[in-house]
Amino acid sequence: MGLTAINQKPSLSKKAASHQIYPYLLRTLKVERSNQVWATDITYIPVCGGFVYLCAVIDWHSRMVLAWELSNTLDASFCLRAVQCAMAIYGKPEIFNPDQGGQFTSAEFTQPLLAAGVRLSMAGKDGA
Repeated sequence: MGLTAINQKPSLSKKAASHQIYPYLLRTLKVERSNQVWATDITYIPVCGGFVYLCAVIDWHSRMVLAWELSNTLDASFCLRAVQCAMAIYGKPEIFNPDQGGQFTSAEFTQPLLAAGVRLSMAGKDGA
């Protein structure tokens, strides 16, 4: 019948041309322990009049959600807060693997991780 939803979904993973993209480090890596690799992503939750955004940090080995943050704006600061919360509780990961969205490639997000000695890995559109 050609029916479609009328609400528009936000585009969450827009690249920022001026941001540095880091190589994908996980192609042949065997993840064998907690804090070896963490990952993050953003999803949206529709609410009356718009969206709220959820950023979650997970440990690849245990698949445990380590921290999460909600925001009504799609910026890097709430993503960084989620990572800082996870690091305060669980220590730092060896490798952090976000996607190439502008929030995760911004200096605001990457510099605190690099300063802590965390290696960054970024998957492209095809997952590698």
